[in-house]
Amino acid sequence: MKHYLHRCLPLFLLLLCSALPFAATANTQNEHPAILVFGDSLSAAYRMDEAQGWVALLDRRINELELPFRVVNASVSGETTDGGLARLPAALATHKPAIVILELGGNDGLRGLPVSHIRQNLERMVALSQEAGAQVVLAGIQIPPNYGPRYTGPFAAQYGEIAEQMDLPLIPFLIDGIPQQPELMQDDGIHPRAEAQSMVLENVWPVLESLLGS
Repeated sequence: MKHYLHRCLPLFLLLLCSALPFAATANTQNEHPAILVFGDSLSAAYRMDEAQGWVALLDRRINELELPFRVVNASVSGETTDGGLARLPAALATHKPAIVILELGGNDGLRGLPVSHIRQNLERMVALSQEAGAQVVLAGIQIPPNYGPRYTGPFAAQYGEIAEQMDLPLIPFLIDGIPQQPELMQDDGIHPRAEAQSMVLENVWPVLESLLGS
């Protein structure tokens, strides 16, 4: 037995030493401040592989540029602002993000919930994030025109109004330029296909990039 241990010890030490750089890299990445994407199915890679979604593409770009941030996707398909408000405190406590990309409200709008209620929830989530020390980026959403201008107008306008009132960076419309190209939309007419996720990222990146250096 002693002879066996004597022979295996050098191999064990070699494997241990070779693993140390990878462990150090993983620990360093975990220490990076988080960019928390807190949204619904538009950010949750709905009906596609998670690696194809725009949040995964954002994570890849952050890594390729060697920026000292990690991306955490806390998006849930079907999420409303009520559900998001209930979940957010735990997400903030767990990930302690430096930046929160808040992308919610679409499911509320599809249910025809009062814009005043949606806005109140969004403002509360912004305040909670700021109290936790995070910079909030607000992602604007629009809903299909068949809901009528009396609802769709105020619904879409609330994001710009909140951003101005609370001094937030704004992504005017998360999937801007995509619904106008039906071939890039899934059959439901609401969610972009995998082929369009890079376009979503390009809508997000100019707004986010300005914060990453600061």
